[in-house]
Amino acid sequence: MKSDRTAVNATVPARFRPGSTRFRAMQHRNFQLFIAGQLISLIGTWMQTTAQLQLVYELTHSPALLGVFGFASQVPMLFLSSIGGYVGDRYNRHRGVIVTQSVSMVLAFVLAALTLTNLIREWEVIGIAFLVGIVNAFDVPIRQAFLVQMVGKEDLPNAIALNSSIFNGARVVGPAIAGFAMAWIGEGWCFFVNGISFLAVIVALLMMRIAKTEGKPSDESPLRSVIQGFQFAMGDLPMRSALLLLSTLSLFGLQYSVFMPIYANEILKGGRRMLGLLLSFAGVGAFLGALQFAARAHYKGLARWIAATSMTCAAGLIIFSQAKTFWLCAVVLFVVGFAATSQMAATNTLIQNRVPDELRSRVMAVYATMFMGVQPIGALLAGGVAKRIGAPFALTVCGSLVLLGSLIFIVRVVMRLGETQTVPAD
Repeated sequence: MKSDRTAVNATVPARFRPGSTRFRAMQHRNFQLFIAGQLISLIGTWMQTTAQLQLVYELTHSPALLGVFGFASQVPMLFLSSIGGYVGDRYNRHRGVIVTQSVSMVLAFVLAALTLTNLIREWEVIGIAFLVGIVNAFDVPIRQAFLVQMVGKEDLPNAIALNSSIFNGARVVGPAIAGFAMAWIGEGWCFFVNGISFLAVIVALLMMRIAKTEGKPSDESPLRSVIQGFQFAMGDLPMRSALLLLSTLSLFGLQYSVFMPIYANEILKGGRRMLGLLLSFAGVGAFLGALQFAARAHYKGLARWIAATSMTCAAGLIIFSQAKTFWLCAVVLFVVGFAATSQMAATNTLIQNRVPDELRSRVMAVYATMFMGVQPIGALLAGGVAKRIGAPFALTVCGSLVLLGSLIFIVRVVMRLGETQTVPAD
């Protein structure tokens, strides 16, 4: 069957081949279900994220505690995602994702109940964010590795890009809805809606028909197994280079979202609705960046693309840090969202196409650790710096550090190795 498909494709212009289309992964029923459920659930997730930021700001008016919130929500990824990757490689990934989504739903309802009954304080918000972070430390590597079981290796790059598109499409809609919902009915109902939205992805997961896979018992210790995934990722030059640059972006560049309540409320004087609009402009850019990447039918030039998007993101952050008008902020956030998401999708694709399936969850755990795991450290640092020199100058410093990392990547990787690091492993 595969050879027949190849023969047919050889006689058809590339732009009309099913494997070359922007949405080729959607031919798989399981992926269709996954995308439909994810879209609804992620809108709720972004509503909750936006409302949590605003709630912490209203309770504290403290840049430092906004940094603490960002730290608490992401720090479990730094320490626990490797364990999540180990679980994903040893046990059923399908069941694992169902469990993590179910626990996240319960936590959303708890947060809603505390807020709607006026029992919520800043430390309860931060504590629940920490618990959600623990769940995500297991969910992210398992769910990323589960993609290949839904679409197969051939359509995996497209599935990664489309999954990123859905994530960022929800990032457009969720904050905008949250901005109006917070103004009309308050943050608590945003959390409640998020809890309801998890039902969509849970039902979609239960409706999937996934081929049964046997567990992979091993006499190797869990610690040694985890180290093996890290050694593979760090021992492969293309992975190591792309991961280190992505880690720099995550550590410094993505901290702008932590300060969005300060820009919305203090600099632009727009309040909750302004917060939703600013996050939505970044989401629009991110959505289009992921969708643009989905159209790629080859791997040539990936390293140059990663370097270019990282530099663009850094420049955008520096400009945004000193912006004082809404439209300039909106345009720059659009560019930052586009560039950052393109870099993430390119890095994810490079890794997933080079890793063997038996190491997939563990290597994706390394990806999650270096991407999401370092964010809490950056949030804590950025919050502390902002308390002393202000949010705008703190973001200027962050953008400059990302720019420096991009230049190092260009000199040491792009100029030295050319295109050799863009070819995926067979």
